[in-house]
Amino acid sequence: MKRLLLLYRSIIGKKVIAAVTGAVMMGFLILHVAGNLKAFLPDAAPGVPDIDVYASFLRTMGEPLLPYTTLLWSVRIVLIASLLLHVTCVLQLARRNQRARPVRYREVRHVESTAPARWMLYSGSLLLAFLVIHLLQFTTGTIDAARFVPSGVYGNLYRAFHEWGYVAMYVGATVLLGLHLYHGAWSLFQSLGLDNPDRNRGLRQLAMVVALGLSLSFASVPVAFSLGALGPPPAESPKLALR
Repeated sequence: MKRLLLLYRSIIGKKVIAAVTGAVMMGFLILHVAGNLKAFLPDAAPGVPDIDVYASFLRTMGEPLLPYTTLLWSVRIVLIASLLLHVTCVLQLARRNQRARPVRYREVRHVESTAPARWMLYSGSLLLAFLVIHLLQFTTGTIDAARFVPSGVYGNLYRAFHEWGYVAMYVGATVLLGLHLYHGAWSLFQSLGLDNPDRNRGLRQLAMVVALGLSLSFASVPVAFSLGALGPPPAESPKLALR
């Protein structure tokens, strides 16, 4: 425990923690977008969208060995802990950098840093705000509660993304996510000591592929619903058990 505290208190330790927690959340985003893309698949059964079956599976996975939603909540706890550690370490590192140079340069010339790197705190803050809205809309159903159906993920997506305000917000969030992930993935490679002059170009390209791939994949769902590429939900879907 003492070693962990020493690691956490050091600058290098904070960078490593930010990198590892960032990698955990990036892995979750890859799995999450894979689940979202199930909206494009044919119905798993007549009148039962495949993404609804997937949502039901997330709550029942681990049964009967584990109680209902236990595994899902275990994943959520890991993600919440990763998010809190990531935000805390990033803010502490930013504060250290500010204290190291309390007087601003009269003229700033950005030679090495990219725009996504300079905007990380801003993009991260906006993404946190978006995350809260996203959870209130599609997890708790607090937003637009009158039309929210806990077991009807496809229907909830259809109703939300036939409103241009939500489409614009979600597409804008995916652009921010892409910018944040591009620099975040590159910083991850650096913090874990994976960068090297002979492979930096490839690592930057990998960061670009991850950021662009996730951004476009997430954006494809609201855009497809808004353009009518994904049709309305079945009028009478058999209810999936969500206890």
